[in-house]
Amino acid sequence: MSTPGTNAPQPRNASAGVEEKPGYRTKTVATRITPEELREVETAAARDGKTLAEWLRDLALKAARQRPADPMELLLSEQSATRYMLLNLFHATAQANAEGKHLLAESVLKIRDQANARKLADARRMLESFHAQDAQEGPNGGQP
Repeated sequence: MSTPGTNAPQPRNASAGVEEKPGYRTKTVATRITPEELREVETAAARDGKTLAEWLRDLALKAARQRPADPMELLLSEQSATRYMLLNLFHATAQANAEGKHLLAESVLKIRDQANARKLADARRMLESFHAQDAQEGPNGGQP
């Protein structure tokens, strides 16, 4: 027994009986372009040795995953790396001197590499902390 009007329409992207599997491409993106634009993108795909679908997917994902450079984030990341290096170089030098040794070149390079590896994450953490504090204080900086 069925009741009229109770069958809710399925979302447009839902496929009857098709289960989504991680890693499988099951969705479609469509757009309209002019015949001239189609020739341009087909030529570009062929130049790269890819099918049109591969070329468009790669380009779309690259653009979606690309993060615009925030000048403040870049400055903070360099400041963070410099601070990390200075503090760790001072500490390593003091420790080596206390043991009657010299700081080895590979130790300096290791500290530099560690600073480079963590600088962007540190800068993002600083910015997030700043923005969270700013949001808590409100538009007047905590002033009534």
